Order: sequence, then C-alpha cells, then structure tokens
Amino acid sequence: MTVLQALPAFEDNYIWCYRGNEGGSIVVDPGDAGPVLAAIADGLRIEAIFITHHHYDHIGGLGALRAAFTGPVYGPEDARIPGIDRIVRHGDVLQVSGFRPFRVMAVPGHTRSHIAYTDSSVLFCGDTLFSLGCGRLFEGSPEQMLASLDRLAELPEDTLVCCTHEYTLSNARFAAAAEPDNPERDYLIVDIKVRRGSGQPSLPSRIAIEKACNPFLRTHFPERLTGLKEHLGFMPESRLARFTALRAWKDQFR
Repeated sequence: MTVLQALPAFEDNYIWCYRGNEGGSIVVDPGDAGPVLAAIADGLRIEAIFITHHHYDHIGGLGALRAAFTGPVYGPEDARIPGIDRIVRHGDVLQVSGFRPFRVMAVPGHTRSHIAYTDSSVLFCGDTLFSLGCGRLFEGSPEQMLASLDRLAELPEDTLVCCTHEYTLSNARFAAAAEPDNPERDYLIVDIKVRRGSGQPSLPSRIAIEKACNPFLRTHFPERLTGLKEHLGFMPESRLARFTALRAWKDQFR
C-alpha cells in the first residue's frame, strides 16, 4: 500500500514523500533538507529522490541529504542541478523497488528542462500544474506550457496531482475572476477552506478536478471564460491566444 505525505518547507513549499509497498519512500524536490532529515529520524527510509527542475527551493537540500542517503537521484539534464546521478528524459521508465513503474514526462514552460513523474495513480509535477493554476513562464513559451498542460491533462482522471506549492486559495481567486460561473469549483473552494482552516494541505488534487475547475485547463471552452472576455474587451480566437492572455493576466492579478 502506497502512502503520500506532504512535508511543509519554507513559506509554501511541499516536499512529497511517497511510501511504497516495501516501506521505502521516494522523496520529491527536497528544497530544504531539514524536514526530510526529521522524517528520517522518525523512520523514513529513502529509496530514491526525484527532481523536477533546477530552482533552489526544489534542490537546496540535496547536498545535506547525501550524508543520510545512498540511493539514486533522478532528474533532468541541466547543469544547474548538482547531485543528479541518473539523468532522465521524456518517455523514460523508472523502476524503484516497492513501486509501480514511473514514466518521465517532459513539461517545459516554467523552466526549459522541467520534467514530471507519474505512475498513472500519482503525478509529481513540480511547478508546471498547480491546483487551480499553472506555473509562471520563466524560461519557456506559452506554446510549450500549453502543450505541457495538455500532456498532463491526458493522464487518467483519478491521478493524484502532487504539485509543490500551497497556492490553491490564491489561485482560486483568479479562477473565479476568469470563469465566474463554475459551481463545481465553488464547492471545491469551500472544501479547501475547511481543510486549510484545520491546518491540512489543499493537496493532492486530481486530474478530473483540474479539468473541471482550473481555467488554464479550460481554454477549450471560451464561452465559459467570461471573465477573460470582460478583462480584455474581446475573446481571443485560438486556444493558445486565450492561454497566453490568461497567463499574462494572472501575472499581474492581485
């Protein structure tokens, strides 16, 4: 039986620990070694570390963890990430003891070398897909990010979405502005407020939830994005133009 645990780090990061059938765990994007070392002291046994991209809040703990861990560190080909010993690329299949095989997916947009990992029941997507949002385009293009989100949206709808920031309530305000009439999203927000109010993470989400509620996965439905039309004064004709406009609006949304 696999078990997910989100270790809080920094102001709003989560370091995911995914425990497998044999008791070992995969740790994802350990930007801070402290929470992971504390979990190790409580019995966590690391089988592997997955890295999605090079930003420091996702890799900063790697050096300190090496003293407590001898297994493989998987990550993209990117010279800005020290400590990776197994470079992986789109389509690679990883076998970690105690887990179903993981497939690597290239998801550029937030960064040029960003990757995600999925075993079709859980998705570790770093800063590409957030609950009710998506990552900023620091290095990639809108075309790349839209294609990456489309790739993730094709996963089974019950796939758990394990992104690495607690941005859901902030993203919810923008989602409501972009698509004012979405009762399913409104019910979701009520539930998330309850969870956050009790100190629980809003995550993981699910692919089905994001397809129903996340405006960045709903550019197929221009008739629903009435807030975008009001914001721009017109509705962009293509999906790419709608996505580009949504992302630009979100960048300056307060």
